[in-house]
Amino acid sequence: MKTTNVKAFGTKAADAPLNEMTIARREVSAKDIEIEIMYCGVCHSDLHFAKNDWGITTYPVVPGHEIVGKITNVGSAVTHLKVGDFAAVGCLVDSCRSCSSCEKDLEQYCLNGWVGTYGGYDKHLNQPTHGGYSEKIVVDEHFVLKVPSNLDLAAVAPLLCAGITTWSPLRHWKVGKGSKVAVVGLGGLGHMAIKLAKGLGAEVTLFSRTPGKEKDALSLGADAVIISTDEKQMGSVNGKFDLIIDTVPYIHDVNPYIGSLTIDGTLVLVGYLGGLEPILNTVPMIMGRKSVSASLIGGIAETQEMLDFCGKHNIVSEIEIIKMQDINVAYERMLKSDVRYRFVIDMASLK
Repeated sequence: MKTTNVKAFGTKAADAPLNEMTIARREVSAKDIEIEIMYCGVCHSDLHFAKNDWGITTYPVVPGHEIVGKITNVGSAVTHLKVGDFAAVGCLVDSCRSCSSCEKDLEQYCLNGWVGTYGGYDKHLNQPTHGGYSEKIVVDEHFVLKVPSNLDLAAVAPLLCAGITTWSPLRHWKVGKGSKVAVVGLGGLGHMAIKLAKGLGAEVTLFSRTPGKEKDALSLGADAVIISTDEKQMGSVNGKFDLIIDTVPYIHDVNPYIGSLTIDGTLVLVGYLGGLEPILNTVPMIMGRKSVSASLIGGIAETQEMLDFCGKHNIVSEIEIIKMQDINVAYERMLKSDVRYRFVIDMASLK
C-alpha cells in the first residue's frame, strides 16, 4: 500500500522525551477518510503509554486519541462524511466488526481485539498504529465521528476519551431525570462526569477528600460536595446514590463510598486499572444488593450519540491549549495534577 510521510511528535524509548519525528500514513482507500488534525487532547493514557508504565508499548510511539480536525480527502465508497466536514477520532480505529460485541455496537469490547488509535496493529501497513500527535490521520469511515458545528473544536477533543468514558456508564445505568449520581475525583474524567450527568437531568454530588473544590464543582453543575474524609458528611448521604462514577486513577479505598449507594446501586470504576486495596468489604454489598463494576470507553454509535448530545446541550471540556513543542512540560504538569482540566494541543504549532 502506498504511504505518505507526515510530521508527528513521539518517542523512541520509555526514558526519552517526545520529539518531532516522521511517520507513514497510508493513502486513502475506498472506505477511508483523511483528516487534517487541528486539535488533539492529552490523556493520562498518553503519558502512561509513552513511558511504558503498562509494559505493552512498542516503540516508536506517537500518542493521542482525542482527535478533532477537518476532512481533506475521502475514499470512493465513503457515504456519511465529505471533504470539509469537521470530524473526530477517539480511542478506536478498527475492530473485527463481526463478533457478538461488534454486532451490538460495542466495538470497545471486541472479542477479537479492538485496534487502538495508537499502539494497536495497523493491518494495512503491518505496523503499530500512530495517534493524533501528528499532522494528519487516515481512518476507516466507520470509526470517524461527525462534530456538531456549534461547539468549540478545541474543547471537543477531550470528549473523545474523557467524555465517552463517563458517558458510557451514565447511559448503561440509565441515568436521567431524578437519578442521584455521585462522582469521585474532580479531574479530566470527573469534570466531564459532572457536566454530562447534570445534562441528563440527574442530581449530582462530588466526593472530594479535601475541601477547596466546592466552587469549581458547583460551577460545573454539581448540586453538592461531600468531603469523603468527614464522617458526619458521609453519614448524611448514606443509602442515597443510584450510581457512583469513580474516576480516581490510582489505588484507593472504595469501601467508604459503597455505603452511600442505594439498594441496587452501583459504583463503577472508570479511572483505574489494577487491583483494589484494601480488600473489598462485601457486607454492605450483600445487605443492599449493591455492586462494584467497571467500564471502558464507548462504541462508535454511543460516542456519536454523546457528541450529538453535547452539541444539543452545548457541553464541552474545560481546557488549556498548548503548543506541540510543550508536550513534555505538559506531561510533568499532569503528574502534579496541574491542569484544569485537560490539555489540548493546537496542532498548527507542528507545521
